[in-house]
Amino acid sequence: MNAWLIVLIAGVLETGWAMGLKYSEGFTRPIPSIVTIVLALASFWMLSVAMKTLPVGTAYAVWVGIGALGTAIAAVFLFAEPVNTLRVAGVLLILAGVIALKLA
Repeated sequence: MNAWLIVLIAGVLETGWAMGLKYSEGFTRPIPSIVTIVLALASFWMLSVAMKTLPVGTAYAVWVGIGALGTAIAAVFLFAEPVNTLRVAGVLLILAGVIALKLA
């Protein structure tokens, strides 16, 4: 499998475990806590596999960027977090950074 595809999947899993942290309520709810831990482990494992062939700094930054973007967007829909010009600009800057790192 292509290493960049693995990073993409790992980033999506990162979004999942970040959302899981909220649902786990400080790891006091067993099912969301277990799901969060499984998603985190899978995300870390996939990132480590991708880093066999990708530069560590670029792979890690892209992974974090995908996770941050996904988490920010998901939080708007799942937790009714506010959307305003500054937040949208921040998300677009993260997206631009991820794209720049991928192209570099």
